[in-house]
Amino acid sequence: MVELNEHDENASRTTETTLYNAPLYSVENNSDKWKNYGNQQDYDGAQQPQPVQKPAPVTWMSLPHKGQLALLGLCRVFDFLQISSLQAYMFFQLKSFDESLTDSEISTQAGILQGAFTAAQFATAVAWGQVADAQWGGRKFVLLVGLLGTAISCLGVAFSASFGQAVFWRFFGGAINGTVGIIRTMISENVKEKKYHSRAFLILPIGFNIAALFGPVMGGWLSNPVETYPNIFGGPSAARLLVKYPYSLPMVANFFFMVFCATLVAVGLEETLRSCKNKPGLKLYILALLQRALGSTNAPSSGQQYTSIPIHNPDDEEGPLLNQQEDEEDANLEESPVPEKSLQVLPFRRIWTKNVLCTLCAQAFFDFQMGAFNNLWLLFLSTPRYESNDPSSPERHLPFIFTGGLGMSPQTVGLATSILGVIGMILQFTIYPKIQGRLGTAKSYQYFLIMFPAAYALAPYISLISSSYASQAQDNGFWVWVFIIVTLFLQVTARTFTLPASIILLNNCCPHPSVLGTVHGIGQATSSAFRTVGPVVSGWWYGYGIDIGVIGFSWWFVALVSVLGAVAAIFVYEGSGHEIFLPGEEDVELEQH
Repeated sequence: MVELNEHDENASRTTETTLYNAPLYSVENNSDKWKNYGNQQDYDGAQQPQPVQKPAPVTWMSLPHKGQLALLGLCRVFDFLQISSLQAYMFFQLKSFDESLTDSEISTQAGILQGAFTAAQFATAVAWGQVADAQWGGRKFVLLVGLLGTAISCLGVAFSASFGQAVFWRFFGGAINGTVGIIRTMISENVKEKKYHSRAFLILPIGFNIAALFGPVMGGWLSNPVETYPNIFGGPSAARLLVKYPYSLPMVANFFFMVFCATLVAVGLEETLRSCKNKPGLKLYILALLQRALGSTNAPSSGQQYTSIPIHNPDDEEGPLLNQQEDEEDANLEESPVPEKSLQVLPFRRIWTKNVLCTLCAQAFFDFQMGAFNNLWLLFLSTPRYESNDPSSPERHLPFIFTGGLGMSPQTVGLATSILGVIGMILQFTIYPKIQGRLGTAKSYQYFLIMFPAAYALAPYISLISSSYASQAQDNGFWVWVFIIVTLFLQVTARTFTLPASIILLNNCCPHPSVLGTVHGIGQATSSAFRTVGPVVSGWWYGYGIDIGVIGFSWWFVALVSVLGAVAAIFVYEGSGHEIFLPGEEDVELEQH
């Protein structure tokens, strides 16, 4: 045995104390010793903690289920294309039904025609949401019905001979169209991680802006082709159908677009409702028919149950990093059956939480002013300019009492309206991801709502510049287009940040996953209701403003409504999407974590 003297004993205590109190890791004093940090152990044999790695930034290429998201985005493009193309020539089509109508009466009719579609959506949105949540229905079924039904309504509007017929077909199209809420629901179910939501839900506004870019241009160019392109459609050989229905061509084009989109959905879109995932799809039936046509003996029988084949091995959790992104893309749609207790449904009466009500209230103001703006902008572009030499023109008393529009043709209206899409696309792919990532969903929604009142307050003053041109035949000059772009930049910037945020907030305020389709149906009903009221009320305000000689009357009232919407948004917060747990779900949640 070795004996320790007093000096050695003190040294031993000192060493022990030093080791006990020493920091686990020091870059300055132990750089060589910890060169392979993370692979060595401390003095007690414990593994050193790994340095925290910053998560990789979310990019478009990192999104899961990109093919499915692309199909859903395409549905949104064609769904809004039939709306945006109509807006370019609607004023002139209504005028063709009855040439004796005044501009004020046309303004009221335009509001009713736009409101008919959204009013019908309001009446049926919740019902379509419940069908989408039902096992006998499903998301894909509702989407297909909406696309094909809207296609039929496009043909009806194309060959309408009166205002009443046009309203009927727009109402029919809205009643059968539950696509917006279903697309939102399917995006949410394809992309479950919140870190991807800011980009995944941006697909809807991107589709909106693509349609807003090409729809008005298409509507303007194809409307009244006999007069617009006399060398092609005019003369004795002019098609009688185009002479009788001069504004039919844009809606006929929309019919074929909608049918094409419905075909892609039927063949390529996967069902996301759990209880409907094993239902045979049209794609499998087509493959079976092709196999039979080619004489294959392995073709499934008609009574056989078809199921999707997983593309990846669900047991391979330790696969190489190269395949990790591909596995994530296909994991959600090929989930294994869940226990029966996790499929409980939240009662309808329990949906109405405080956050749901606050979110719907803010959305109501938002959709009112969005619907009102779309109607006012088209009327404002088409309304004849103020004629100072006309004795019947009302006197001006600036800064508030003045009247007149911009007096544009359908083709120019289409060009001016398409600027909305151009600005929106640029903003969504440049500044939106960075600013939204820094502010967050709720803050970006609340901050950018403030820009709407500025755009609406400025808009009517463009007519003061337009009226300085001598005659209606003279084109609007450079400064008119400058102020148009400035006004639209304010409005589109606000819309770029608030529209996707409103969708995400609605999705995340859902109190339970079992009612997600129903909540989106309620959201679409709210949106449709106020996008119905917005155009109708703003059209009446606009007509009244023309009668009293104040073109800004309607614009400034809409600006006031948008201020109220900004105030209502203060009480909205981003939920978790699962705030209410039904009996037994707490245990499942703990097991998953």
